[in-house]
Amino acid sequence: MNETTIDTSALRRKDPRKGPKGRGLDPKASAEIKALLGDAPRRRDLLIEHLHRIQDRYGCLSAAHLVALADEMKLAQTEVYEVATFYHHFDVVKEGEEAPAPLTVRVCTTFSCAMAGGEALRRELEALGASGVRVLAAPCIGRCEQAPAAVVGRNPVDRATAAKVAEAIAAGRTEPELPACIGYAAYRAAGGYRTLVECAQGTRTPEAVIAEMESSALRGLGGAGFPAGRKWKIVRAEPGPRLMAVNIDEGEPGTFKDRHYLERDPHRFLEGTLIAAWAVGIDAVYIYLRDEYAACRALLTREIAALQANPPCALPAIHVRRGAGAYICGEESAMIESIEGKRGMPRLRPPYVAQVGLFGRPTLEHNMETLFWVRDILDKGAAWFAGQGRHGRKGLRSFSVSGRVNKPGVHLAPAGITLRELIAEFCGGMQDGHELYGYLPGGASGGILPAAMADIPLDFDTLQPHGCFIGSAAVIVLSQHDRARDAARNMMEFFADESCGQCTPCRVGTQKAAILMREARWDTPLLADLSQAMADASICGLGQAAPNPIACVVKYFPHEI
Repeated sequence: MNETTIDTSALRRKDPRKGPKGRGLDPKASAEIKALLGDAPRRRDLLIEHLHRIQDRYGCLSAAHLVALADEMKLAQTEVYEVATFYHHFDVVKEGEEAPAPLTVRVCTTFSCAMAGGEALRRELEALGASGVRVLAAPCIGRCEQAPAAVVGRNPVDRATAAKVAEAIAAGRTEPELPACIGYAAYRAAGGYRTLVECAQGTRTPEAVIAEMESSALRGLGGAGFPAGRKWKIVRAEPGPRLMAVNIDEGEPGTFKDRHYLERDPHRFLEGTLIAAWAVGIDAVYIYLRDEYAACRALLTREIAALQANPPCALPAIHVRRGAGAYICGEESAMIESIEGKRGMPRLRPPYVAQVGLFGRPTLEHNMETLFWVRDILDKGAAWFAGQGRHGRKGLRSFSVSGRVNKPGVHLAPAGITLRELIAEFCGGMQDGHELYGYLPGGASGGILPAAMADIPLDFDTLQPHGCFIGSAAVIVLSQHDRARDAARNMMEFFADESCGQCTPCRVGTQKAAILMREARWDTPLLADLSQAMADASICGLGQAAPNPIACVVKYFPHEI
């Protein structure tokens, strides 16, 4: 039997194309990118910063500019493209597509703003059809106390109406005004940075400072609640060089406390950051700030420059990194990935970021507000902070309160205060015509409780027995005019939109749950199965906690479903 011989030489020939695969480099776009970046470093970790430069300058990210940026940074085009398309605030324009309108108006439609008419406002603005303007529904922008909130370009419009937004557009008010804050000179004149100087000069020792932090019972105020002093001790025990990552992403719906403090007293936070860096032996500090906080970014950049120009003592390197619209980057490892210029995908653990974090180094990760209290704790003593609680709890909590109360805003109150006490003593009571019906004690993922359970102390570990948690202390108050099922559905749609897509239980589960929750009658057995899969198999807290509002509605508000 004769065998057929196949000539495979053609299969072994090299691809005749010259240069790298992918889109060809456009000389004009290349020249524009070179001019735009100037003498800025082309390091991989600066990819997102450079994408922001392009977006800010040209209003979008064209295919030609992405190719030119990849060439300039010596990266694969796919690396640049996958990062650019991951974040909400980057507008990637493919070949043949039209660029977006020159001006973008974002209207928050997450629950606090939805309660105040955010969706109706979005539709009204769309109906206006303003030339050169696009209107987008946006997730929480951290201005829940001013609901409904909108952003014209980068300029926030509080308690927005169509008329106020139209006025801002017509006047060209697309950049925010910087809030009046305690600047560097005023802070120093009032005794600021004295505690840091005492540390640097040896009046205080790292061991004594860490011990004081442990005695204070200060816990991480970003949501996880890990004891701050213990975290310092853990990272300090790791081999150097060590790094620090400060989380000011603050994307949890209902949360705005970090912005509140940054806009008023940024150096109290910076001093706490530098004390922590000194105590732990940190070589460089990276501050990750959400992109929605444009005014805070400008303010923080200005105040850090003033600090570095006239430092009270030797300082570590301080870098401010800009987020790009991704809730998932509030998760510590996803934030670290983003700081490194990558997609904000949570890492599998172990190893933990305290051992292998930013750039592979041991990393002290903290929420902004945690560091805000460091100076006061050291100046006034651990007993001062620990003695502030109520109902057997310790410390202070900054509650971001929104919803149906007379005085929404950030209210500094004793840890362990109940919702009923918080509303009566700090929030001016319920709005006229509204009676307490329910509340979210910890933002989108913290669950929902009925008015009958408004006497539970609000703190770490007190809400878990009821299927909830305090998280970042974002309290959204509902009245008899609201429905818990609407809150839960709004939150699930938020989670579905914000899932990074890395793990199937979260990516598919949140989408499927959101669809089921739009039905007049909930399929509770199927929702329970989905919830269990998300809680058991999701990589990070987004998917693990996303089912909490469902479970709470089923348990505490069964008449609604």
